[in-house]
Amino acid sequence: MTDNLELIKEPAVAKDRKFVEALSRGLDVLRAFSQGAVVMGNQDIARITGLPKPTVSRMTYTLTKLGYLAYSPQLEKYQLDSGVLALGYAYVSNLRVRQLAKPYMDEFARSTNTSVGLTCRDRLSMIYVENCRPAESTSLRMDVGVRLPLATTAAGRAYLAAMKDEERSHVLDALAVRNPDNWTELHAQLMDSFEDYRKHGFCLSLGNWDRNVNAAGVPLFLQDGTIMALTCGAPSYLVSEEKVKNQLAHQLAMLARDIERLGV
Repeated sequence: MTDNLELIKEPAVAKDRKFVEALSRGLDVLRAFSQGAVVMGNQDIARITGLPKPTVSRMTYTLTKLGYLAYSPQLEKYQLDSGVLALGYAYVSNLRVRQLAKPYMDEFARSTNTSVGLTCRDRLSMIYVENCRPAESTSLRMDVGVRLPLATTAAGRAYLAAMKDEERSHVLDALAVRNPDNWTELHAQLMDSFEDYRKHGFCLSLGNWDRNVNAAGVPLFLQDGTIMALTCGAPSYLVSEEKVKNQLAHQLAMLARDIERLGV
């Protein structure tokens, strides 16, 4: 595993004979652009992914031909092209839970003056697929596609708490490798968060992701077996830790159950 790209793979996938390694590598090349750089050369991508540079060169050439990367001759570097946008838009626009949950999320955001997010997991991150906030509000603005760390956010902790033990253990091992310097402290926080979920049905992030943000998260169980996470949060000067713990988190858990009853 490299220091930058989240190359975690599920055990079932790693042992699957039908798994196409070349396709996986191509997707890892695309994922490299989620690390923050807008344009990158083959050497940059090789460093982030851990793939050999000749392999990266073949992948970027192919992805450019297919319309997923665009090449700049002046910079001699690549950037994401519209093919990636089309795939992402197709996923988000056809996500039924997003369409059905949005009115409920809008009302919750308005009544609590918080930012309400719907997120899904991607390896060691959570990604926003919807975010609702009151008009003219100073609540958090998190656009669709924004990535959040799995271990320190309410969304990530809620998702981890809802996972099966074996799968969660695998992800925790990957998080330990990713966070060697502060894993003891982080692991203790996660254990506390899992206990909160066991007792109360929600997880908290009180200044853990951003010291100025308080948030709660709950898992959302879809009928097809998919797990997502629903969150609400706001700057700490607007929403105190006590309000999140004693009021908002409980309301958010009820919101999640209301959305699940829609049959998503």
